[in-house]
Amino acid sequence: MDIVVPEVGESIFEATISKWHVADGDTVNKDDLLCELETDKISLELNAESSGTIRLQAKEGETVKVGATIATLGEGGEETKEPGDKDQVAEKESAEQPEEKPKKEAEEREPAGEKPQEEAEKEAGEAEKKETAKKETEERKAQKQTVESLKKPAAGKPAASGPEIDLPIREDERTRRVAMSPIRKKIAAHLLYARQQTAMLTTFNEADLSVLQKLRADHQDAFQKKHDVKLGMMSFFIRACIEALQEFPEANARIDGSDIVYQDFYDIGVAIGGEKGLVVPVIRDADELDYAGIEKAIQTYGEKVRNNKLDLPALGGGTFTVSNGGVYGSMLSTPILNPPQCAVLGMHAIKERPVVVDGEIVVRPMMYLALSYDHRLIDGRQAVGFLMKVKEFVEEPSETLLNM
Repeated sequence: MDIVVPEVGESIFEATISKWHVADGDTVNKDDLLCELETDKISLELNAESSGTIRLQAKEGETVKVGATIATLGEGGEETKEPGDKDQVAEKESAEQPEEKPKKEAEEREPAGEKPQEEAEKEAGEAEKKETAKKETEERKAQKQTVESLKKPAAGKPAASGPEIDLPIREDERTRRVAMSPIRKKIAAHLLYARQQTAMLTTFNEADLSVLQKLRADHQDAFQKKHDVKLGMMSFFIRACIEALQEFPEANARIDGSDIVYQDFYDIGVAIGGEKGLVVPVIRDADELDYAGIEKAIQTYGEKVRNNKLDLPALGGGTFTVSNGGVYGSMLSTPILNPPQCAVLGMHAIKERPVVVDGEIVVRPMMYLALSYDHRLIDGRQAVGFLMKVKEFVEEPSETLLNM
């Protein structure tokens, strides 16, 4: 039985074998985990469809096409041979045969006056080494001269305050070089696109979460008992963003060529950090969910990310993203856009800080909020108004809950 790379999406054509959980020649049972595959969008696990002896045909870290055979499985414990086994055996047997003609006989046939073959090869090797060493010395000398000349300022010009060129990077036995994973490559390309192809700008505000913290503390036990999920901060902020998106629809829109595409639905992406990178699964029609529904969706996605069970459809689309760097202790940051979305909200750590309330200095649990947006579509007034709406919601959530 051939074990092949399965099709996981229309736009995915190859996968990398990130880890084999079995060794060549192992006996495996049905449903045993064989390997982990990684594409530029998702990770997935491959399990055995039957029992037998496995023969690996692709190495860990190798990138293979969708549909390619990466191993074979002999059903019922039957051994499977790798392609080319017979040829390899034949080559081995041939190599083990003694030479048909003694070395002495070969030497007797050498023309007189010529050096033995071994001696000639040795001299050629030494000459090659000397030539290589000479070239390397000349290259280092030329490089040094180039660096020195570039460091010197041109006539009539002042010397630069810093280096103007990239000097050679040091690499030794303490350096580790690891191939970038497909997911990390995709993330890198996506973020670079966001920086180069959008007019990204970030505006900030802060929110007093005293009321929200008390509300959660007062109702946490009853909420969890009824819905079997904790009442977290994220559901309040997602609800707050939906309120703000309804008032400022440009933040929920996208640019397509010379058109603005307004989206009157709210598919909210939630940034979740996984072992292999940040992914943004999408909560579909989040405006139709209550707090429990939003919390359950976040919990389910979190479990799938940790277990490499997240499927491709969960990552598609999205009209707006919420990223909570506060769970890692981030005090303040500028979240980067997730194109083609035009806005993203960044949450941060809650810290008790002195603030002025009604003319008095008091200590309150405060959170910095950051909204990054594409300035081509969203103006500063709209961005500030959006953040003010979110701030009002989380500072007085009871008013919104009562539709006031």
